[in-house]
Parts: sequence; C-alpha cells; structure tokens
Amino acid sequence: VQLQASGGGLVQPGGSLRLSCVANGLTISNYGMGWFRQAPGKEREFVAAISWNGRNTYYADDVKGRFTISRDNADNTVELQMLSLKPDDTAIYYCAAEVRAMLLVGGNVAYWGQGTQVTVSS
Repeated sequence: VQLQASGGGLVQPGGSLRLSCVANGLTISNYGMGWFRQAPGKEREFVAAISWNGRNTYYADDVKGRFTISRDNADNTVELQMLSLKPDDTAIYYCAAEVRAMLLVGGNVAYWGQGTQVTVSS
C-alpha cells in the first residue's frame, strides 16, 4: 500500500495550497481518508477526515472554515484545499487511511503516506 502525497511548498501568510494524495494498492472507496500534520518539535496531529462516500467530513478546530477535504473514489485520490494559511500551519502533512473516518479523528490510522512539506512564511 502506498499513499503518495504532493502539493506542498512555500506560501506567504494568507495564501493557499492544494494537497493531493494518490493511493496505490488500496481501494480508497473502502476507507475513510484523512490528513494529519506534524510541526517541528510537536506531535503529529489530526487535521481533517472524510467518510468513504464523502458525505461526512471532520476538521480540527483550528482549520475549520479554512481547509476543505474532498475525495474522488474513481481516481483513488483525496485532496486538502487550504486557504488563508497561517505560519502555524507550517508542518509536514501526511495522508492517512482507516476503515472509518471517525477512527482517524481519534488518531487511529491503518495506513500512512509519506509527508509533504508545507511552509507558510513571508
């Protein structure tokens, strides 16, 4: 199983980025999908999750209203649109999969992807 994340980069405060995660060896329609992040010196934390059919989404409090998670089961991809980025959003962002999206909210993860670096700085 491979979850390949991309789309990270350097952006100024207030800017936007769109992260993408492509799954290989895993049919994501059978899984809740999500994103986590880890800032330097901090523990990895939950960011967002989406149910297998896209009907339910979950967000960490500090990204609500700024980040949007979406999925395309036909393409086996999940995306994270990030708007109004802040320096505190700087972190390595990881794609993740678990049988149920609610389990991701609780930090339970069956499969991790490799990370993509997001840096928010002027």
